[in-house]
Amino acid sequence: MLPRFLDRIEFDSYNDFKEHFKINVPDNFNFGFDVVDAWAEKEPNKRALLWVDDYGHERAFTFGDISRLSNRAGNYLSSIGVKKGDLVMLILRRRWEYWVCATALHKLGAIAVPGSLQMTQKDIAYRADSGNVKTIICVDDDFVIGQAEQASASAASLTNFIIVNGGQRETNTREGRWIDLDRVLEDETISDDRTLERVTRNDDIMLIYFTSGTTKMPKMVAHSFTHPLGHIVTAKYWQRVEENKLHMSVADSAWAKFGWGKIYGQWICGATVFGYDMDKFIPAKLLSMIEKYQVTTFCAPPTMYRFMLQEDLKKYDLSSVHHCATAGEPLNPEVVKQWREFTGHTIYEGFGQSEGPVLLANFGWDDVKPGSTGKPSPNTDAIILNANGKETEDGEEGSVCVPATKPVGLFIGYYGDEEATEEALGGDYYNLHDMAWRDSDGYYYFVGRSDDMIKSSGYRIGPFEVESALIEHPAVVECAITGAPDPIRGQIIKATVVLANGYAPGDALVKELQDHVKRVTAPYKYPRIVEFVDELPKTIGGKIKRAEIRKNNG
Repeated sequence: MLPRFLDRIEFDSYNDFKEHFKINVPDNFNFGFDVVDAWAEKEPNKRALLWVDDYGHERAFTFGDISRLSNRAGNYLSSIGVKKGDLVMLILRRRWEYWVCATALHKLGAIAVPGSLQMTQKDIAYRADSGNVKTIICVDDDFVIGQAEQASASAASLTNFIIVNGGQRETNTREGRWIDLDRVLEDETISDDRTLERVTRNDDIMLIYFTSGTTKMPKMVAHSFTHPLGHIVTAKYWQRVEENKLHMSVADSAWAKFGWGKIYGQWICGATVFGYDMDKFIPAKLLSMIEKYQVTTFCAPPTMYRFMLQEDLKKYDLSSVHHCATAGEPLNPEVVKQWREFTGHTIYEGFGQSEGPVLLANFGWDDVKPGSTGKPSPNTDAIILNANGKETEDGEEGSVCVPATKPVGLFIGYYGDEEATEEALGGDYYNLHDMAWRDSDGYYYFVGRSDDMIKSSGYRIGPFEVESALIEHPAVVECAITGAPDPIRGQIIKATVVLANGYAPGDALVKELQDHVKRVTAPYKYPRIVEFVDELPKTIGGKIKRAEIRKNNG
């Protein structure tokens, strides 16, 4: 498969990689047809996905299986009116049906919009209204279904409701409008032949991620149909996946990290994706899964490595693992040291955003330097610019930037927001607003966000969403959300709160505010620290000085 897209696959050094790597983009590339169906035609029994959960369920899928199931799903979705350009929300956690649905939507030319299991009615309604979402496909979960039902009352565009039962119940007990996807996929009266025509072009939108900002509600990051090709670098040269071997990235389907590590680049490289649909992260269980299923290449957020190091690693046979990678937040050098001591493996850090594939990484030709994120991907050619727009000198801090000349896999804009798109991509460079510096050997070192994003346990959290949730509580006059250092999670969320008259600080009120945030928005966004103050530090113009608050956080 790779020779279809690369003139050269193997390289002798990073410099050789940087100088000679190039992705050849075919006309009208479609991941569903040109990767999934292409493998199914060439090697129909080639294993694509090994899926397991915490309840003893296990299913293996070949590319032939994924091809047929996605055809059937696509034919059904087409029959209920889903067409090219329609947005379809997927709240499927790590269910195997996500791979089938995503492939089906790509073939249809519809736009996949992944969402989190923890989204509330407000989150779902906002996303549905923002993209005129007509169809939602959910796991059979009481909370998710309840929130979707409530959201439908205000989000008038939602008309198709599809549920993934997945054997959790003997029958689908949802009444009324909910359609059981599993029954659809088993219905032989629905064709599983390829009847869908290729209707997409390279610059059509294939996928939208909602990403959090600091002063606005989440933006809709739009990726074109060439986006999967950008992840060749992510999978082949950073995660070092191996054909016909098992690759595991720990990520929920709601997040861009899923696209980084669980479908696109991995399947282009012919690797088998290991999908472990865990209820919650338990380090011992994860280690047992790696041992039991003989995972070959592995990627997880730094937080998970920290928690796994708290286990007795000598109890687990991890000899099947050839390569370890991480992304999501800066990696503590001590974690790298301890992991190497216990497993013999270096952790290779990578860096990027929902807006693109891996941009910086330790690619393996050069030694890993403690604290460094590595070197630029030749696909995106990231550089560091100072405040004057000039490339920085070695040791000088600046913003990581990518040429806005449409590198393969970089986003094509913010859906429905021409102003934000022009601001991001209208100049010579796309500025990530991530601060870094470069040493004399070309290694990049991440410093921090130039805005106020918080990275906690691998999640990217925007203060505005949490502040918006808190301010709905009658006790809160105003508040500021910042990140406080934490040895395990990297950062935890801190709320600095000014109380309304009639309310007094206390433990009971802290818990009440925390519970309120959990109800109003995704629970992982709740503040673990709540501090009450008389007033917030502000600029003359009235803007909250979050940097000053963060400085006092330690």
